[in-house]
Amino acid sequence: YGAQKQEFPKVGTPEYQNIQTQYVTFLVQREEFAKEADERGITVSEKDVDKEVQEFLKTRFNGKRDAFLKALEEQGFTEEALRETLRTSVLSQKLFEAVTTDVKVSEADILTYYQQNQMQYGTPESRDVRHILISEKKGGDEVDFPKSKIEADRIYGLLQGGGDFAALAKANSDDPSVKDNGGKLSITRGQTVPEFDKTAFELERGALSKPVKTTYGYHVIEALTPVKKATTTPIAKVRASIRTTLLQEKKSTFMTTWVEDLKDEYDGKVSYAAGFEPPEIPDVSTTDTETDPS
Repeated sequence: YGAQKQEFPKVGTPEYQNIQTQYVTFLVQREEFAKEADERGITVSEKDVDKEVQEFLKTRFNGKRDAFLKALEEQGFTEEALRETLRTSVLSQKLFEAVTTDVKVSEADILTYYQQNQMQYGTPESRDVRHILISEKKGGDEVDFPKSKIEADRIYGLLQGGGDFAALAKANSDDPSVKDNGGKLSITRGQTVPEFDKTAFELERGALSKPVKTTYGYHVIEALTPVKKATTTPIAKVRASIRTTLLQEKKSTFMTTWVEDLKDEYDGKVSYAAGFEPPEIPDVSTTDTETDPS
């Protein structure tokens, strides 16, 4: 708070109580972790901490120790306090790896993830088209479809007679996002509304569609390029990255459950100084359903 030039919450306020509860919870968990680590023979050496300090110095301050020390001073922090923070972090990471060492990812897990995330590992069909949207309004934003159809048919007739698509788009299209570039769109399969999508991908290159009705009005569409086929990255090329992703997810989930179980194990065994007890959670599992006899 001092480093941020903010006033620390006053004792007794909800903000102060919240900070106190969070910090006490952190201290209790830190001691629980330390005890578990000790029982598992996990230790953190000064060499481990030195390595973390050097990494911190390198990534945050480009290896400049003077800037590092100045920042610590401005934050009201000492180097020894930082070392203790990093020591706790290293211990937690070592404990995490020990607790989750038996967590595995199966080939079935990888295949399921791959199949459920196909968009992530490939590209759908795509092509370039251009269109002219006619969206006459009745009033407000409501489309007047009969009137729009008449105008779309007129535009279609002009194009059939050799009219300049870009010029007609600029003068008549109600799609402001592309009317000034001749109505050109680069689209992928499924990107646009179904009626537009179906027609746009069925057209032969250079072909012109009759007016197509969508919720926006009527579109006249021309296919500019061939359809570029969809591609899929083979699972063999992404298996390792999927395994890494799933393993981290599984380990995190396992660790969360383990921490909750650890908390339950120590419940009732932790002594708190007066005023530092965690707030009681009300029991809402039962409710009074009796009716007032009066």
